[in-house]
Amino acid sequence: MAVEQRITYCRICEALCGLVATVEDGRLQSLRPDPDNPMSRGRACPKGIAFTDVQNDPDRVLTPLKRRADGTFEAVGWDAALDDIAARLGRIVAAHGGGAVGQYFGNPIAFGYASGIWSGLFLTRLGGHHQYSSGSQDINSRFVASKLLYGAASQIPFPDLTRTDFLFMLGANPLVSHGSAVRTPRVRDDLAGITARGGRVVVVDPRRTETARAYEHLPVRPDSDAWLLLSMLYVIFDENLADVAALDAQTADWSTLRELARGFPPERTHLRTGVEPDVLRTLARDFATAPTAVAYGRTGACLGRHGTLVSHLLDVLSIVTGNLDRAGGMLFARAVIPLEDLAETSGKMTYDTARSRVGNLPEVISTYPAALMAEEIITPGDGQLRALFVTAGNPVLTVPNGPMLEKALGELDLMVSLDLYVNETNSHADYILPATTFLERHDVPYSLANCSTTVFAQAAEAVVPAYGQARNEWEVFDELARRMGLSLFANGALERFNGVLSWLDRRGLGRMTPRRLVELLMRIGPYGDRFGLRRNGINPRKLRENPHGIVLSEHAPTGIRAEAVKHPDGLVRLAPTEILAEVERLGERHPDDPAFPLMAIGMREIRSQNSWMHNSPTLMKGDRRHRARINPADAAAAGLTDGATVRVTSRDGAIETEVLVTDEVAPGTVAIPHGWGHRGGWQLANRAGGANVNELMSNDAAGLERLAGMSVLNGVAVRIEPVTSTAGVTAG
Repeated sequence: MAVEQRITYCRICEALCGLVATVEDGRLQSLRPDPDNPMSRGRACPKGIAFTDVQNDPDRVLTPLKRRADGTFEAVGWDAALDDIAARLGRIVAAHGGGAVGQYFGNPIAFGYASGIWSGLFLTRLGGHHQYSSGSQDINSRFVASKLLYGAASQIPFPDLTRTDFLFMLGANPLVSHGSAVRTPRVRDDLAGITARGGRVVVVDPRRTETARAYEHLPVRPDSDAWLLLSMLYVIFDENLADVAALDAQTADWSTLRELARGFPPERTHLRTGVEPDVLRTLARDFATAPTAVAYGRTGACLGRHGTLVSHLLDVLSIVTGNLDRAGGMLFARAVIPLEDLAETSGKMTYDTARSRVGNLPEVISTYPAALMAEEIITPGDGQLRALFVTAGNPVLTVPNGPMLEKALGELDLMVSLDLYVNETNSHADYILPATTFLERHDVPYSLANCSTTVFAQAAEAVVPAYGQARNEWEVFDELARRMGLSLFANGALERFNGVLSWLDRRGLGRMTPRRLVELLMRIGPYGDRFGLRRNGINPRKLRENPHGIVLSEHAPTGIRAEAVKHPDGLVRLAPTEILAEVERLGERHPDDPAFPLMAIGMREIRSQNSWMHNSPTLMKGDRRHRARINPADAAAAGLTDGATVRVTSRDGAIETEVLVTDEVAPGTVAIPHGWGHRGGWQLANRAGGANVNELMSNDAAGLERLAGMSVLNGVAVRIEPVTSTAGVTAG
C-alpha cells in the first residue's frame, strides 16, 4: 500500500494554516501542521487537524440525492439529476423570468476561488438577481464601510500587527477565531510580540473573552460601540491630538467629522457604554500619542444595530491619528491574485446600485440581506423567488427566524443544494448534490488572504481524488449551463470581466476554467512573472515547485493610498452623507423595556465553525455542549444555578439551553454560541443537542441594520427564566 505525504493548507478560516496530509491509496489518513510553511510554521488549530473527520465522515453525502414525495431521499445518477434540474429551471425561467432564480452561498465559498465565480456567472446569465450569502450575518457592514471610505468595497485595511505599538481591538477574539479580515496564522505570537516590545493590546468587549483575559480588557455594554468610538474621536479632536497634516493629505472632509464628534463627549456617552469618562479619555490620549497605533474590529463590531457606522469609525480612529498606510498602523492590501480588482473594474463590488424587492434595502457586492429570503419566497409579485441554489450553506441555522425560512423553503418550485451533508436547510431540497472538500480540489489563497502583514503566495493541488461521486461546484454550474444551452460568457458577461476571458478565448487557449482564469491573473498581477517579462515573478510552475509557499515580501507595502483608494480624487471620505445620517439615528432603536432587561450577544468557540463541524468526533469529544453564559448576579435573580436549563426569550422568539454561570460576562449580558440546534443528516451533531440562538433574532426588514442590511445578532434584548423540566429543551 502506497503511503504519501502531501502538502496543502487549511481552508476553514482566514489563517490558512499549512498542513501535511498523509494519504494511503487515495484516502486521507491524517492531517498535521506543516512545519515548513513560512506563515504558520508548524501551527494549526484543532479544526484544521480534525478535518480528517469531515473528509472521511460516514454521514457525508457522496452521491446525488433526489427528494421523494414522502420527504426522504433516494440516490440518483448525475445525468438524471442534472437533466431534471436543467429542465425544471428552464420551465421556471420561461414562465417567470430569470428574476425568479436565486442562490445562497455560505462561508466556505470564500476560501475557494472557483465556486463563487461560476455560480455568479450562471445566475447572471439566467438574468437572476436574488443572491444572498452568510456575509449579511458576518462582514457586509465592513464592505459597505470600505465602499464609503475608500470607494472600494474590496479594500479592507488591516492592522500591521508585527510592527504596531498599540492595538485597539473591538469585538474580536483572535485567540479563538485566529483572526478575521486579517491573515495571522500565528496570531498568539503576533499579539505577544506587541507587549514584548513594550506596546499595548486593549480588548474592548462585553465579555472577558480568551483574548481579553490575556491582555487589557475594557468591558462595555453590548451594542454601544458607536458611542464609545465617537467619544474617543471627541477627545482626540478636543485635545488637538489629531494628525492634521495626515488628514489634510489623505482625506477630503475631516473637519465635518470633527464637528460630528463634538456631540459625543465621554460624559454624555458613559451611561450608554458603561465606560467611565476618565477611563475613556485616558484611552483616547494613549492611542493618539502612541508611536504607532491601529484599531481593529470584526464580527462583534459588525453585528449590532449600527455595524456599518462602527466599522467606519474603527478605521477613522486610525486615520485621524495618522496611522493609515504606514508601518505599524493600518495597511492597504495589494492582492497577489487580483480577483477583487477584476471584480471592482467589472462592476461586481457594488453598493446600493439596486434595492431589495422586500424591505427596500441596498445590495452589497451584488448580494441582498439573507434575512429577507423567507419573505422573498412567500411574497407574490414580479421577481418572487421561486428557485434557489444553496451552496455550502445552512441558512435555516444561520439567519434570523430559521423556522420561518424553513417553512418558506417548502413553497419553492425548485431547490438545489451543493454540500457535504444533509443539513437543516437542504433537508427540504429537491436535490442534494455531493460537493468536493478543499482537499479534493486545486486552490490558491485570495480575497482576505491579502490582508496579511507578510506577502505570501501558495498553491495547493488536490491531495486526494474526489470521494464517491463528489464534484466541484463550479463544474455543476458549468454543466447545467451547457444542458440549458447557455454560454456563461455571452450577453455582456465578458465585458463585465473586463475582456480577460474573451482574450483567452480568441487565442484558443482551451476551455475556460476557473483555474485558467486565476493563473492568468496571478501572472499579470503585481507579483506575477508577466509571462516571462519579470524574472522574479511568480507563476504556476514556481508555486508547484515550492508547495509550502513563497514569501514575496516580509512586510506588506506602505505608501499605496493613491493606488488603493478609488474615489476620483484619491482621498478618503471620513464623513459621507450615509454616515452622517446614521449618527443622527443613534439611539432611535434602543428602547428600554423592563420586560426584556438583558442583552444577548454571540460568541465563538474554538472547536466550532459556524454550523458545520459539530459532526466531528475529535471536536465534539469531552464536555462539549451548548451553554449560555450568564453572570452570577443575573443567574441568582432568576433562580438559576450552573448547569440548569434556562429559557431565553426575546421579542421575536425563545430558546431553551443550559446555563454556564460565569463572571466572564457582566451583569445584564448573556453570551450564547451560534451554530447549534441540529436536526439534519449528521448523527453526532444531532445528538449534541443545543439551541439555535438565531431563533431569538428578527428577520423583519425594518429591524435590520439600515446601511448594509445586516442581521442584528448582538445587543438583542432578552429575559431569562428557569425551566423546571429538561424535557422541553429545544434542538434548534
